[in-house]
Amino acid sequence: MATTTTSRDVAAPDRPARRAAPAGRSTGRRRPLLPYLLLAPAVVLELAIHVVPMLVGAWMSLRELTQFHIRDWSTAPFVGTENYRVVLDVDSAVGAGLLRSFGVTVAYTVASVGLSWVLGTTAAVLLQRPFRGRGVLRALFLTPYALPVYTAVITWSFLFQRDTGLVNHVLVDQLHLLDDRPFWLIGENSFGALLIVSIWRSWPFAFLCVMAGLQNIPGELYEAAAMDGAGFWRRLRAVTLPMLRPVNLVLLLVLFLWTFNDFNTPYVLFGGSAPEQANLISLHIYRSSFKTWDFGAGSAMSVVLLLFLLLVTAGYLLITNRRRNDA
Repeated sequence: MATTTTSRDVAAPDRPARRAAPAGRSTGRRRPLLPYLLLAPAVVLELAIHVVPMLVGAWMSLRELTQFHIRDWSTAPFVGTENYRVVLDVDSAVGAGLLRSFGVTVAYTVASVGLSWVLGTTAAVLLQRPFRGRGVLRALFLTPYALPVYTAVITWSFLFQRDTGLVNHVLVDQLHLLDDRPFWLIGENSFGALLIVSIWRSWPFAFLCVMAGLQNIPGELYEAAAMDGAGFWRRLRAVTLPMLRPVNLVLLLVLFLWTFNDFNTPYVLFGGSAPEQANLISLHIYRSSFKTWDFGAGSAMSVVLLLFLLLVTAGYLLITNRRRNDA
């Protein structure tokens, strides 16, 4: 008895079988709104905290906004780039003060970032091998980074007191290294005191980042280097530092931006009125704005600082990416 087949019994070879869409899932190409809804609070906060104040500051820098117009900003006369001309004129008192503050900030940043990186890297390398008490030392080294800024800096301000501070007590009374008790928070020693506090607060972050980077270096590289007769310093130059290069590139940039913009440390340490030797540009802008009530010039200084940091960051990323591509 002959059987007949219909088109339903034989699947077409050139037509793929369709899968049924799961229940509750749209078959269209519309993207779901959930990711955008989750990102919306972060975008709103970013606009409210950073973007909007930055635009307002740029608008203020184009006006002669002083104490006479603080109640109604709209009445401040528009002066265009006059504020920028004043703050960038090194022959004027305002421009000369900004230039001196810029030089102090550059020296402070280079010294703080360099020494923090050296201390953090040294501690991370020395604590790489397991030994008894390593976990306690790691936790102890991270204590300055975990402390609140104001608590740590206020403690240092008490330590640096001339007559009752622990620093002078140890240097003069205990170790007899100095004949007289120096002033640490005024005069020439203020820069050294500020630098010590900055390094004490920054090097644990470098230690944490480098320690995390060391965990990703394969142990076989050190074994191969040891078999070739490489000592500790040779392995450090040939294995450790090259493998830590991606971590160090980001670490140095972050430390530079944090240190160059540092305001809390000098403000708390010196009480808002830093000596000339430790007058960082962030504190100088604050004093130019809120002490003299010249918010137009202070905003112009802030915009110039922002442009400088953007230029340095762009150049740094361009150079490092070019070197990475050449390698």
